[in-house]
Amino acid sequence: MTLALAVTIGALFAFGTFLLLRDDLVKVVWGLAIFSQAANVYLITVGGVTEGTTDSVPVLADHHEPFPATTDPVVQALVLTAIVISFGMTAFALALSYRAYEENGTMNVTEWDR
Repeated sequence: MTLALAVTIGALFAFGTFLLLRDDLVKVVWGLAIFSQAANVYLITVGGVTEGTTDSVPVLADHHEPFPATTDPVVQALVLTAIVISFGMTAFALALSYRAYEENGTMNVTEWDR
């Protein structure tokens, strides 16, 4: 993992955590979405993307030689599934936050009637 990717992933986790701790419900939902995308970037980063593997296609390799080093497709499938689940979770959380706004008249969770 390069330093730039490590810093980017750390910044995404930090910003997602910062938004999760806000009082505004929409900011909390966006923080959850950013946090899950940071986890996806982390999984892709540790899944085998190294220098020299970005432009190698194993289907086009010569069959007399071993396949070149490529990234792990299982990690990519896992992250693709996680992206779809994260999209559905974010849409559901936004719908719930809209319903909470209709009930309470505000998105600030500290001002809600208990």
